[in-house]
Amino acid sequence: MNTEILGVILIYGAAVALALPLGRYIAKVFTGDKTFLDPIFNPLEKLFFRFSGIDPAKEMNWKQSLVALLTINVIWFILSMLVLTNMSWLPLNPDGNPSMSADLAFNTSVSFVTNTNLQHYSGESGLSYLGQLILMLWQFISAGTGIAICAVVFIAMKERTAEKLGNFYNLLVKSSLR
Repeated sequence: MNTEILGVILIYGAAVALALPLGRYIAKVFTGDKTFLDPIFNPLEKLFFRFSGIDPAKEMNWKQSLVALLTINVIWFILSMLVLTNMSWLPLNPDGNPSMSADLAFNTSVSFVTNTNLQHYSGESGLSYLGQLILMLWQFISAGTGIAICAVVFIAMKERTAEKLGNFYNLLVKSSLR
């Protein structure tokens, strides 16, 4: 049997086998039930909330969750644009890579903030180390925001309300850390 086909079958089988236990775990995380990883992650989450001044127990409605999502994405987008268009003089650029043009930086920033990760540049030779670090961070944050807003939608469907949907920031931190 071809090893590539065997690899595809093994990956598919692993995904199916792990779907239920990992789904149950993340459901417990989002509902606030105890998990075996709480002693590791709870102190980190508390540190994030203390540093940011966010009360994770404060309930948000759908409008507040949407504003939080859009605010985070706009901030990340602006920061990404600033880094990509000013790479040439920012630190962590030992190769002396030039800054991106505004249109390329816009396309790259939008794609990484929305977790599509479209790249129209030549990887390591087109970005400074700082640019690469920023884009790798966005890959995690954009996935975390997507999971968090998905959790808000699932909570709304479960509770059949649009008023008390948990805290978007709490869900974002949990989805990013866990």
